[in-house]
Amino acid sequence: MSEQIQVVGAAILDSLEHPARLLVARRTAPEQFAGLWEFPGGKVEAGEVCEAALHRELKEELGVGVRLGAELPAGTPEGWRLNERASMRVWQAEVTEGEPHPLEDHDELRWVALADQQAVLELPWIPADFPIVQALLDVLSSPVLHSRTR
Repeated sequence: MSEQIQVVGAAILDSLEHPARLLVARRTAPEQFAGLWEFPGGKVEAGEVCEAALHRELKEELGVGVRLGAELPAGTPEGWRLNERASMRVWQAEVTEGEPHPLEDHDELRWVALADQQAVLELPWIPADFPIVQALLDVLSSPVLHSRTR
């Protein structure tokens, strides 16, 4: 049995305190995910703490530094199940340094308005990310839940 792969991702918001937009990234590879949207992030390397891995990945993929907010509750310590071999932990984040650009693994970045939840959900998401998007929108639209994330 192979070891589980830990992945980290960021729900990058225009503001952690008063989020109005979400930054989404369109994949270029692998082939089955090319053209689909996702949360930017990547694999945690051996001996690396998840939060440190997320900071590293966002610098490599987008050229930005971020402030991390609350982790999106997934129900398990490993996070959201992506497939039989990998799980992803996702944090809310806000850009604090740099301007996001698709430097690695993506060909387009887009800010989407959170007020139009249907438009967010209608993007062609990587299938494993879709339930995470739904959970994020639920957290952000609930005043009680959102106040707990700060």
